[in-house]
Amino acid sequence: MNVTEAVQRRISVRAFKPDPVPAALVREILEAAHRAPSGGNLQPWRVYALAGEPLAALKAEASARLADPTQAEPTEYDVYPPNLWEPFRTRRYECGEDLYATIGIERDNRLGRLMQLAKNGQFFGAPVGLFFCLDRKLGPPQWADVGMYMQTVMLLAVERGLDTCPQEFWARLPQTVGAALDLPDDHMLFAGMALGWRDDAHPINTLRTRRDPFETWAQMRGFA
Repeated sequence: MNVTEAVQRRISVRAFKPDPVPAALVREILEAAHRAPSGGNLQPWRVYALAGEPLAALKAEASARLADPTQAEPTEYDVYPPNLWEPFRTRRYECGEDLYATIGIERDNRLGRLMQLAKNGQFFGAPVGLFFCLDRKLGPPQWADVGMYMQTVMLLAVERGLDTCPQEFWARLPQTVGAALDLPDDHMLFAGMALGWRDDAHPINTLRTRRDPFETWAQMRGFA
């Protein structure tokens, strides 16, 4: 599989098979991804991989937190700007509508949508949960570096027959995750990621999010 094929196959998978992923394979992917670029070679990422009992314990705690509004935590950051504007508002809206359509959840089915959202806290059934963190004193350029590391992980996973779902969702449970990871106070949780084997039989994995035409977001100048 070449890089182009991996890019085309990669989607945010939201239904996984329970089959375990060998520890050696997880390490192989994470270690290979450390060739991802970072400004000044800071390599700002700090990565935690959970499986088995540690993952089960975290999922149980996440479920309890999400089920009790009195246990809401201050979010690590705003995943989206408030009052999202165009064209971003429409893109996000269409993504959500297309996603819920695959599993037959209507727009007015608020409970159904909340239950699907809560599956983030279960890593959508994936056998491996990854967390990506960085020093709080670092800035937006280093956030971008962590994002590039994550993208490299996702493509390497596809190359090996695995799939992923990057999850900024976990920014709403930073205290829960921080306690589970023994994360130092001077480090922040950036995102999580589900890793495992795609359940091709699940309809939610048929979603291919739309992309705008090249001309709407790119310009080419000075080419012969």
